[in-house]
Amino acid sequence: MVEGAQDGRRTRVTAQLRELRFDAGSLSLNLIATVGRRPVTPVERMGDIDRLRAWCDGVGLAVHPGEDLAGLLAALHELRACAYDVTVGYLHRQAPREESVRLLNQLAQVHPPAPQLQADAYGLTAAASSPGLSTPALLSLIARDLITLLSDPIRRQRLRECDSQICRMLYLDAEQGRPRKWCSMQRCGNSTKAARHRRHREKAADLPVP
Repeated sequence: MVEGAQDGRRTRVTAQLRELRFDAGSLSLNLIATVGRRPVTPVERMGDIDRLRAWCDGVGLAVHPGEDLAGLLAALHELRACAYDVTVGYLHRQAPREESVRLLNQLAQVHPPAPQLQADAYGLTAAASSPGLSTPALLSLIARDLITLLSDPIRRQRLRECDSQICRMLYLDAEQGRPRKWCSMQRCGNSTKAARHRRHREKAADLPVP
């Protein structure tokens, strides 16, 4: 399957490329990661209701049974665009659009349900405070997550953009250890190294024999 890009280039869209990512390091960054290969050849990973349900399950958010899922999906797409604009703007030292900041602040004004604990035979676990989240509450959780991240001078220094030119996923680096260049060594790290090795080998093959 092939998807076109705005600059005329085309990229092969594989099943792995369409997989949802839950390893960006925060709730809001996981939402941003539902579009792959930004900004040149964007690939939609959450384009329908089934993918919306899979994403909510993956990030541990239960949606209220009565919610309009099509409306929620559209609202998440809008929030995602604003979240990406603000976050990538911070990384590139560029001012985000005013409407992006305004929407994030507006969504964050809704108070989501307070977290609850429940005790069972296995210890303490988090418990849902209601049958599920309403659309405003879910959007608020994501907006607050990003605002908290970007307003924390220590955490926001850990924001990274994958070094792979065909990935560019935004992620939160680990607190300790060496800084990561790629969103995932298994995905982009290995493929980037393999491509670099292949280019070196091809250049060596083109050299004249003495």
